[in-house]
Amino acid sequence: MICTSIQNKELSDIQALLETLEMAEIRLDRCALDDEQIDSLFSESDVPLIATCRMSEEPQAPEILERAIAAGAKYADLEIEAPAAVGRRIRQACREWGTVLIRSYHNFTQTPSLPVLLSILERAQSFGGEVVKIVTTATSKADNDTIAALYKHAAPGTLVAFCMGEEGRESRLEALRQGAPFTYASVSEDDATAPGQWTTAAMRKAVYGDFHFVKSPVLPMPSSKSFAQRAIIAAALADGVSHLSGYSPCGDNESAIAVAKALGADVNIEGNLLTIKGINASENCLSLDSVHTGESGLLTRLTIPLLSVISSTPVHVSGEKTLLKRPLSEAHDIMAAFGVRLYPEATAPLTEGSDISGENARKSDCYLPLKVAGPLLSGRADVSGKGGSQLISGLLAALPLSKDKSVLYVHDPKSIPYLFITVDVLKKFGVKISSEMEGGDDFLETQDWNLCTGVTFRMRGGQKYKAADFAIEADWSGAAPILVAGAIFGDVEVSGLDTSSLQADISILDIIMQAGASMSQLDEPTGSIHVCRAPLSPFTADLNNCPDLFPIVAFLAAFCPGETRLTGVERLRHKETDRAAAIEKVLSMMGVDVVVNGDEMVVTGTSLTQRLATGHLLKGGVYPSFADHRMVMAIKVASLGADGPITLDDESCVAKSFPDFNDIFDKL
Repeated sequence: MICTSIQNKELSDIQALLETLEMAEIRLDRCALDDEQIDSLFSESDVPLIATCRMSEEPQAPEILERAIAAGAKYADLEIEAPAAVGRRIRQACREWGTVLIRSYHNFTQTPSLPVLLSILERAQSFGGEVVKIVTTATSKADNDTIAALYKHAAPGTLVAFCMGEEGRESRLEALRQGAPFTYASVSEDDATAPGQWTTAAMRKAVYGDFHFVKSPVLPMPSSKSFAQRAIIAAALADGVSHLSGYSPCGDNESAIAVAKALGADVNIEGNLLTIKGINASENCLSLDSVHTGESGLLTRLTIPLLSVISSTPVHVSGEKTLLKRPLSEAHDIMAAFGVRLYPEATAPLTEGSDISGENARKSDCYLPLKVAGPLLSGRADVSGKGGSQLISGLLAALPLSKDKSVLYVHDPKSIPYLFITVDVLKKFGVKISSEMEGGDDFLETQDWNLCTGVTFRMRGGQKYKAADFAIEADWSGAAPILVAGAIFGDVEVSGLDTSSLQADISILDIIMQAGASMSQLDEPTGSIHVCRAPLSPFTADLNNCPDLFPIVAFLAAFCPGETRLTGVERLRHKETDRAAAIEKVLSMMGVDVVVNGDEMVVTGTSLTQRLATGHLLKGGVYPSFADHRMVMAIKVASLGADGPITLDDESCVAKSFPDFNDIFDKL
């Protein structure tokens, strides 16, 4: 990125400049800002800011830097000559407030030899420099070459090294080609902070040319289909009329409405309001023949346990498209634990007292179409969560309708937040379920879902669903590609998202911040989320509990310099496609180094700025969609950083979850 050095300016002038800049260094030793103005500047700006205050020019530099750090500075720059006590003090402040520490070295007379510079690099790193800045004075082209050689000895994105003086002018641009997270420029030639410094306008032209950066209006997000489908089915089971506001249509939601109608519920849609008159469900209250669940894996897994308790006769469940190729992992064994039999279509016709026939019917993984034969029996059961949370969510919805109390223990749980979305939605409809989580002291201390080893759910039988009125949450999984587009390519703002949500895909906020992008929120908890570019860094993420994020997070990693490690690959094998293989294929086609080893994917990324400076953007061309809505959205975002147009063989599949995605994307 291009960091504009600002000096000798008042607060109002600085704030006006920040409206036009992508990143800025604030020379606090040369800008006369009082404490209140420092707080205002660093707390209110979404532009990534470097707080710099040279001890040689300002005796109160440590105090001023600490104030800027506490106020929200993205970076704090401290020269390596600072006393050790000051270094420890600033380093501690950076750790406390999440500020990246830059340790800097300046030589205003010469460029030392490479061995000397390497020792300075090592010293700056040992002094806590997450980013090291080495700036020398060039008297010949050889000095520029010496500085450039430093990049071979530093991790990508951790070194900013260039030369001052007219001889060193080109090295400021070369820094970006070598992988520096940013280089320095000036507002104008008269505002240059060092000889040989480019103006921001000249540097932008040299690096970016006519590249289009994202700048969006406020973009509304669709309703969460995870919430909507659960709420629609619960409302269909309820006694009375429910009103669900905030609804937005998509393929999976419309399939849920079709199932609700098949159960006998009356459904009316007016704008974003769903009005559903439920059937007052109870055990064996219906005699159903068949139900069609469209292409929705969640809806299928919710429906199977419910059909086994409310229908007095076996029910044929069918689906379509990619769902027919997706195994219902562990469904046979889990449902058998409650006395329910699943008969895939390949088995003999179902008759009373018949046995399961056909090898496929004995496997833990079966496929649609199939017949579901109850009754669902109350009791205690220990089931595996390795195959995901959706069928377990169906059991949570169904068991309270059975006669007696039940205890459901889930070991090796995955996608745990979705189980608690189910519990939360059921609670709104008057269904009571208690839960206990286990995972040892580490889990109790951190509440990290990935450390949870088991969950016990307890519920009494004979419960009734009661009508409810509430708003359906907006969708974090749909918002994720838009937010990542802002983190890599510019500036986006989305509205309607709840930052207190139980949705697992809210993890995208943590991932974006861990990667280094700038983010802020207005009017919590459901105001707009603003994300904009900042120098990105590689990260690690365990996506076992939020597998739908995997495609877009992998493409984010392609623009984070260095190796990003993502775990949860095995959760991707039976989505709309084998998403792990799809991600690996597409990234490889685009020229990104990606390796899958067991449950881990390693993506070696390069920053957008380095790609632009060297001309190595992602490769355009024709790409497969894999009939997967998540892949299409991720590839569309990646296309913003391609060297030519990217054409997909099918974009219509986004209608499964986000029909308006392409219209929203076109506004970026």
